[in-house]
Amino acid sequence: MKKANLVLLLSFLMSVAVFGQKTFTLSSNDLGGEATKTQEFNGFGCSGENISPQLSWENAPEGTKSFAVTMYDPDAPTGSGFWHWVVVDIPSNVTELATNAGNVELNLAPKGAIQSVTNYGIKGFGGPCPPEGHGFHQYIITVHALKTDKLGTDENTNPAVVGFNLWNQTIAKSSIVAYYKR
Repeated sequence: MKKANLVLLLSFLMSVAVFGQKTFTLSSNDLGGEATKTQEFNGFGCSGENISPQLSWENAPEGTKSFAVTMYDPDAPTGSGFWHWVVVDIPSNVTELATNAGNVELNLAPKGAIQSVTNYGIKGFGGPCPPEGHGFHQYIITVHALKTDKLGTDENTNPAVVGFNLWNQTIAKSSIVAYYKR
């Protein structure tokens, strides 16, 4: 009987240790399940406000030296998707991007962070702007926990090269998805 109780106790403690772990999590105070005119791009046939959403993350894995944030539309009719936002070299002590941090002229991004060029050809945030009548597109916003403090890219590095470097340096990542159609 004592042996059975000990086995049950050990099983319980192991399940708490395994299932009680906190996971790397991304959230937004500004963005729900759908993007709005607030996030919609202003240009390319769209007339939104082009304001990037507030983002925050928690429970980064041990060994994280910096973060990166990306926003990607796999549904864009390009054959390769569309990169809407690429931010790298976010210091490891930062756990939030403020609303409109994607506007490079406002300097709201964390000091040292680099906002690379998007597929719009601009630096900073370029909101959703799917073709009219194309249906819902998914906009995947991802925070990457990186094993390096500097990714080795700059503001002119194209998104595909940044993505390749992220692939090599990511320890963990967390995403939220917002949908948008016109």
